[in-house]
Amino acid sequence: MNFKDINEIIDFAIEKEKEAVEFYLNLCREEKFSGKRQMFEEFADQERKHQSLLEDLKAGQAGHRLEDYKFKWITDIKRSDFSDEIVYRPGMPYNEILMLAAKREEKALKLYNELLAKAESEEARKVFKVLCQEEAKHKLALESLYDDFMAEMGD
Repeated sequence: MNFKDINEIIDFAIEKEKEAVEFYLNLCREEKFSGKRQMFEEFADQERKHQSLLEDLKAGQAGHRLEDYKFKWITDIKRSDFSDEIVYRPGMPYNEILMLAAKREEKALKLYNELLAKAESEEARKVFKVLCQEEAKHKLALESLYDDFMAEMGD
């Protein structure tokens, strides 16, 4: 990734968050079970918050939103790290949907770690660090759901 300036970096990240929102909303439209649909709606809402945070960063107004943010270590159980790429197809099994979503979160986490390393301002570093933690939370949640589902299935 070669960017000319911080605005290009932020614009790229905003587009990735918009794609994530659309991904989860698409799953909501396709998912037949209301409990799972609600979970994907919640992920879409969280990705919208990430987009908003990035938009605030671009406007130079992200600092106030991060004052009370508490950082903590998020365990990485690495399920998606050992999974092949999965392409979404309507009607795919729930375990594959979970792994696909976890893989997407894994990529988002890697992106934000790369952007964190390139950030030049303290505000940008803090935003990318927050986003790293948030994507790590999503990845862990999806991988945990995957493990629980597979255990129920006897795997």
